[in-house]
Amino acid sequence: MGDTYYTISKQGEAQFREKMSRFISFAIKIDSAEMARRIVKEYQNEYHDSRHVCWAYMLGADRSEWQLNDNGEPSGTAGKPILGQINSKNLTDVLVVVVRYFGGIKLGTPGLIAAYREAARLALEDAGVKEMHSMATVRVLFPYISADGVMKVVKATESEILERSFDNTCSLLLRFREDYSEEIVGRLKGVSGVSVLE
Repeated sequence: MGDTYYTISKQGEAQFREKMSRFISFAIKIDSAEMARRIVKEYQNEYHDSRHVCWAYMLGADRSEWQLNDNGEPSGTAGKPILGQINSKNLTDVLVVVVRYFGGIKLGTPGLIAAYREAARLALEDAGVKEMHSMATVRVLFPYISADGVMKVVKATESEILERSFDNTCSLLLRFREDYSEEIVGRLKGVSGVSVLE
């Protein structure tokens, strides 16, 4: 379905060691870039004694907003492989933070990429995947006499009622899956006296 997207079902956490370096990774559900930046700051404060706190996030049902940060690791060795794991699982609305405690042995570019990739993968695996749907919201205006017809469509299409007001002119604020929008709006407009504000 076109309105389907995926995010994590819960916060994920993992750790592993690579040549004495310790990697601690977290997958966190987010709903804005501001929230991502705030959480990154919290982890940077909490793990201030670590060598690096690297991260990447993806936002939006269309997966169009993203950012990554190597936090002092060689360019492309941390943020990119973290984002790569988010992409490979087709996830969004997620931030992955990987904390690295340096163990004294350099990993080299391929080693760093592999380690950050694995750390991100483990946190995302721990977090699990949840299917989501983009939702459409419409306001329906109708005369009281048409209330029965409108409510039949609402029940039949399992639309969620967010607000309702029954007066001389009645009003409902409905929410339903975007993929079904055309069909539901068409059925609502088929009821006598109904107008739909999209």
